[in-house]
Amino acid sequence: MSSHPGPHVAERVGQFFIGDDRLEYTEFGSAGRGGDRWVVLVHGQLMPRSMHDPLARVLAAHGNHVVTVDLLGHGRSDRPEDPRDYSMTAFAEQVVALLDHLGAETAVVGGTSLGANVGLEVAVLAPDRVQGLLLEMPVLDNAVEAGILAFAPLLFTARFAPFVITLVAASSRLVPRRFATHWGRVVLDTLDQRPGPMAAAVHGLFFGRIAPPARTRRTLPHPALVVGHPGDPIHLAADARMVADELARASYVEASSILEWRLRPQRLTARTVDFVDEVWGRGTAQPGDTHLEEVGGAVLP
Repeated sequence: MSSHPGPHVAERVGQFFIGDDRLEYTEFGSAGRGGDRWVVLVHGQLMPRSMHDPLARVLAAHGNHVVTVDLLGHGRSDRPEDPRDYSMTAFAEQVVALLDHLGAETAVVGGTSLGANVGLEVAVLAPDRVQGLLLEMPVLDNAVEAGILAFAPLLFTARFAPFVITLVAASSRLVPRRFATHWGRVVLDTLDQRPGPMAAAVHGLFFGRIAPPARTRRTLPHPALVVGHPGDPIHLAADARMVADELARASYVEASSILEWRLRPQRLTARTVDFVDEVWGRGTAQPGDTHLEEVGGAVLP
């Protein structure tokens, strides 16, 4: 099992505002080292941006300028209690606002679960701002029923038994973070929720658009790396394979399980480094260019 935090790179915490709402992010690397090779990594639902710290450090050590961000309602960003503040399209707008704030013309964008879906939304909202897509276990058509079963109890508990959420959060804060592994800290921070904002976030996503429809996904020309997990009832490998087949310039990699990138990250991290190098190594390729081989969802060995 690997819990190594990754190579040492420069890190800086920043913030930006959308209206009155404050969002926080971390930069890894520097403009002098990473130049314009921007990568934006987005967390899973209810999880903090720190989940991507190990990958961000490796990518930064390979000459990229990496940013992890807490979307609204997550991590150290503001957590409003209005469900109308939460949607996939609103999250995509937040990522575009982050790019504007950073002065990044384009970036490789994506993340895990929620982050993968947000990456797809950014590609639809602002296709000229996306250099490539990193999509780990997207949640699409095949996972609707499992998603309802997983998140409906959270919404019910936060609305009608908020003391449970408050108690779990208080308990998580009692555990000293300095004694926990990286993923232990991520779990503890994920458990540190407030009932009102948590219910609003789940409600907003639960009743909104989960991802761009298939007919729209098929029009996306961006190079993409799609990672799927067998045996995951919510993040079905069928969804990952489906989006890899739909995207004209996607490669599909199958993880051994949802735990591989958490506990034995070397193989998938190396694939990601290679993908990002390939995307940026082609120069300033724009959507519609055909510099990268179109592999149409082929499974890489």
